Amino acid sequence: MSIHVSEPGRPIGTRLPEALRSRRVGDVTELTESGAISPGHSEATDAEFQQAANSGRHRALQEYGAAAAGERREERVYLPVSAICSPALYSVPATASMGEAMSSMEDNNVHHLVILADHNVAGLIDLRWLLAWLHENPSQAVSQSLSQVELPAFLTASPETDAHQLARLMLAHQLNAALIVDAKGQPSGIVTSTDYLKLYASASRQEGTV
Repeated sequence: MSIHVSEPGRPIGTRLPEALRSRRVGDVTELTESGAISPGHSEATDAEFQQAANSGRHRALQEYGAAAAGERREERVYLPVSAICSPALYSVPATASMGEAMSSMEDNNVHHLVILADHNVAGLIDLRWLLAWLHENPSQAVSQSLSQVELPAFLTASPETDAHQLARLMLAHQLNAALIVDAKGQPSGIVTSTDYLKLYASASRQEGTV
């Protein structure tokens, strides 16, 4: 149920972390209790943090399924991100220009694009970043190839990642989206801040009705 942050960089090859490249998902019911988080690690996404956060209340999917049957999704102790993410993904090759990326967003009415290099995930960009880059680089503007640009950092998570934990890391890294990667290392969905807003807005409407 790990979450990873890929640092800013040019879209060359795959920028997915090694842990998410053709990874094998084990039986999450076999997780064991871990010790305290090591104070020597300050990275919010390191493995010790993830294991410590998930070892107790998140460790048994089978128990969760029985206990959460009558709970609303936003109130569940463990909520897999696959339950709220959108499977609709749009991508452009790293050889595409800034203008082509902008056109793709407009044509598909989306704010996020996966950048692919030789069919590998090489980045994730959003409309806000794209507009900011165009504003800061007016001389190169829309004709500039994505392959020549340092793309922003992006979050990746697996489908069974806890949505609550992912939300906290999205806030910590000031990122409004995360790419969901399946067991084969392929993008299978995206979760954005809008998905979280929809989730809790739905909860508010239900409470208002009651």
